Amino acid sequence: MPGNRLSQQDRQHVSAGLAAGLSYAEIAARLGRPTSTISREVARNGGRGAYRADHAHLATTQRAHRIHRAPSGAHPPEPAPFRDFREQFTAMMVATGLPRTPARVLVCLLTSESDGLPAAELAADLRVSPASISKAVLYLEQLRLIKRERDVHRRRERYLIDDDIWYQASTREVQVCAAWASSANHGAELLGDTPAGNRLAEMSRYFHHVGQDLARSARHWHHTLTSQRTHAGHEQGAPDRDETG
Repeated sequence: MPGNRLSQQDRQHVSAGLAAGLSYAEIAARLGRPTSTISREVARNGGRGAYRADHAHLATTQRAHRIHRAPSGAHPPEPAPFRDFREQFTAMMVATGLPRTPARVLVCLLTSESDGLPAAELAADLRVSPASISKAVLYLEQLRLIKRERDVHRRRERYLIDDDIWYQASTREVQVCAAWASSANHGAELLGDTPAGNRLAEMSRYFHHVGQDLARSARHWHHTLTSQRTHAGHEQGAPDRDETG
């Protein structure tokens, strides 16, 4: 696995892949990177239509220099469009049910230039206490929205979002639907043919069918996207026709 940050040559490959109409998953497979790394890289540097490798690399280098020169404990300012996007993204997550600090942590990981971040960097970026980060990552782990990985070189843990995280989160929702359906069905059996029993029976049927539909959809798209990544990886490893004659 390459280092966390993309090189200038990597960004040239990203730009060429976008120009060729490749998906993020295909570009990621050719570079041996997670799809989320490519999607964050493109989103942070103008999007599909405006991404330019040289501009993206220069912007990343300038951000790295600002971080290097920043006083201890200080955090460099972000470009206004990116800062506004992070705030809007966080507000959307809060409005749809996530507590604010876990939402901020999730947005930070989704938009980071690195594949994963340790708790100390999350705390510094978000300007919150390590205890707040600990609670937030535990909450997100319970929802299967992030995973932790041991950084053996620095002897610390980091948190990341890999290519399978959304499938794992969906399987948790399937389990939630199954639990609601089972409990409601138990109540319906106890109460029998009564208004409350009928109400619970309908609730049980609803969550049973929604859970089944979600499970089928999650399996389908997980298989589809995994196949696309695998196919792109095989294309990357295949020799060029000109070289083989």
